[in-house]
Amino acid sequence: MRVDMLTREYPPHVYGGAGVHVTELARVLAKSIDVRVHAFDGPRLNGDTHHDAEVPVTGYDELPELERANAALRTFGVDLQIAGNLAGTDLVHSHTWYANLAGTLGSLLNDVPHVLSAHSLEPLRPWKAEQLGGGYALSSWAERTAYEQAAGVIAVSGGMRDDILRAYPQVDPNKVHVVHNGIDLSGWHRPQDDAAREAARATLARLGVEPDRPTVVFVGRITRQKGLPHLLRAVEQLPAEVQLVLCAGAPDTKEIAAEVTGLVEDLQDRRAGVVWIEEMLPRRELIAVLAASTVFVCPSIYEPLGIVNLEAMAVGLPVVGTATGGIPEVIDDGVTGLLVPIEQATDGTGTPLDPEKFQHDLAAALTEVVTDRERAAQMGVAARRRVEEHFSWDAIAQRTIEVYETVLSGYRSRSA
Repeated sequence: MRVDMLTREYPPHVYGGAGVHVTELARVLAKSIDVRVHAFDGPRLNGDTHHDAEVPVTGYDELPELERANAALRTFGVDLQIAGNLAGTDLVHSHTWYANLAGTLGSLLNDVPHVLSAHSLEPLRPWKAEQLGGGYALSSWAERTAYEQAAGVIAVSGGMRDDILRAYPQVDPNKVHVVHNGIDLSGWHRPQDDAAREAARATLARLGVEPDRPTVVFVGRITRQKGLPHLLRAVEQLPAEVQLVLCAGAPDTKEIAAEVTGLVEDLQDRRAGVVWIEEMLPRRELIAVLAASTVFVCPSIYEPLGIVNLEAMAVGLPVVGTATGGIPEVIDDGVTGLLVPIEQATDGTGTPLDPEKFQHDLAAALTEVVTDRERAAQMGVAARRRVEEHFSWDAIAQRTIEVYETVLSGYRSRSA
């Protein structure tokens, strides 16, 4: 079986959870089937040198003729190139709206099934209009068309499956399959030898992180869905000795960047121990930050699953997260962390109906965990055990192959 995987992100150009997902999934699938990756951001070396399994990668530049066009149109230009380069495949598998159009067109052009993985949904991210302008209508059209025409849809959580069927009622529920995100267990663990621990101490010193303080850590892009402004307001209610470490960069828009900058600066004026790391840290340095922390926080108002939660749990951290989307499928409430209740608007924004209550409840849950280090450590052990048992990439790759086989069988029967 040959599967061509279509993606916006792929090493060395990865900036979010979808890119991590595609990278790890392709690596593991390549052990069992013929996988070929098509990605944005220009040519790569022929082979994914970041991993032990060779994955042929074809990278595409934006069309120079569209240099001054809307960002969504430039994306479509790349999609057209990808769609024209899929001859010989048995199945195309696209990830995010950026590559969905390439999957739709490639499927029609080559008479092969199109499977797409749902990492997020445009109707549930209306703030993207700030980033894309009129292009948001184009991204929404490409996504909706792909979902309605795809032979199979993979949702990364049961919550995500429910969102898909609400957002796109024309989609047949029988073709929506749940396959969770995964975690590379061998790559995410605490420093295990003297050299690694010394390197971790050097990293913390460089970043200004105090390893002996009770610490809340956040990792994520600066985007509306991650709920960062709510977290920054909740931190005001934490005990003074608690340190906050924000690994937050790649803002979606100038507006959200300015809002977060203002909130962080205001917080830093009023309390010590607010560390903002805007650079995207390499894995080794990010693990050093996680391992020095007491609790991981995921204040998202929209989150299909959240790979960052799995990464933190694999390093042995409890997670305090919003009870929305797929997060409740990751956190075992009271065992591996705490879920924070939220009542949300149903207009697609996910906005808390009572922001002050949500922020208060978030602060209370964080305080409960961060001030009880013994309990936090016990939760961290349980968190590592949970990802080992439920979120290994090998198991997820096998489930994905089962989806491929189901889709191919149905497609062939339909074509017979």
